[in-house]
Amino acid sequence: MQKRKLRNLEVSAIGLGCMGMSYSYGPAKDKNEMISLFRSAVERGVTFFDTAEVYGPLTNEELVGEALQPYKGRVVIATKFGWAPATDGEGRWSALNSRPEHIKKVAEGCLKRLRVDAIDLFYQHRVDPNVPIEEVAGAVKELIQQGKVKHFGLSEASANTIRRAHAIQPVSAVQSEYSLWFRRPEEEILPTLEQLGIGFVPYSPLGKGFLTGAMDDSTKLDSTDFRNTIPRFTPENRRANLALVDLLRDVAEKKNATPAQVALAWLLGQKPWIVPIPGTTKLHRLEENMASAAVALSPAELRDIESAAAKIEIKGDRYPAAIESMSYR
Repeated sequence: MQKRKLRNLEVSAIGLGCMGMSYSYGPAKDKNEMISLFRSAVERGVTFFDTAEVYGPLTNEELVGEALQPYKGRVVIATKFGWAPATDGEGRWSALNSRPEHIKKVAEGCLKRLRVDAIDLFYQHRVDPNVPIEEVAGAVKELIQQGKVKHFGLSEASANTIRRAHAIQPVSAVQSEYSLWFRRPEEEILPTLEQLGIGFVPYSPLGKGFLTGAMDDSTKLDSTDFRNTIPRFTPENRRANLALVDLLRDVAEKKNATPAQVALAWLLGQKPWIVPIPGTTKLHRLEENMASAAVALSPAELRDIESAAAKIEIKGDRYPAAIESMSYR
């Protein structure tokens, strides 16, 4: 597996998003099967794994910690802080909390669940409008000075917030949704990161599974699958958005690849400091995603994809309004 750098943090060119193993995409998966998948990923060269305290909640970090304990020091684990534990008795973590004392408390819990001596990459999951980003960056800076955290990251933050945070504690990576069907980061985020020397980690690089070509307007989702709440995943919007999948499929046929591999190769072709983190619970999908690092798209091919994609109007918002409102603060 090729390597890339997020500022000065070296990781595999393709990482593994772990959320879906425990959360959001239907029922939690079998623990032993997921541990086997993690270890297969490491054996095949993946060194970058992404989790968060809210995934589960907490259970995904525990799974990651158990699965990757034998590889301590050989892999990079990213996790996230910024949510207040539920008090409604129903397990919902819907309130933000990035107060410095809370960040420090969360870090202690993450260290235990991940079974590590230091958190490799600690992201603020969403910007908390009630806490100045300078205080957040200062709290993480203290954790870095104490040896409990190695690198600081932000998720779905605005360019202005990134700059303010970076002035207090250098930011190694920013994680935001980015793919051929959500390209907002190109407007301000990517130019800002390039200027500051910060790496970029696209989550949902396969459009929450849609860009793999495995879904259409008739696909039935589990009742617990959060995509049921996303406007972009209504049957009529899925039907319209298949035009983008058709584009990927056309390119894939010419490259002897799959639509998913072309979607990931397109991301890798944008900047050398971009590291996608596709999630999966299946070994054959893991191997397919990893192989995308070997799919080289020439400048001419990237231009052709760009030209064709510009003619496709993506239908439906990427999130419900309440969730979208938490982004780009």
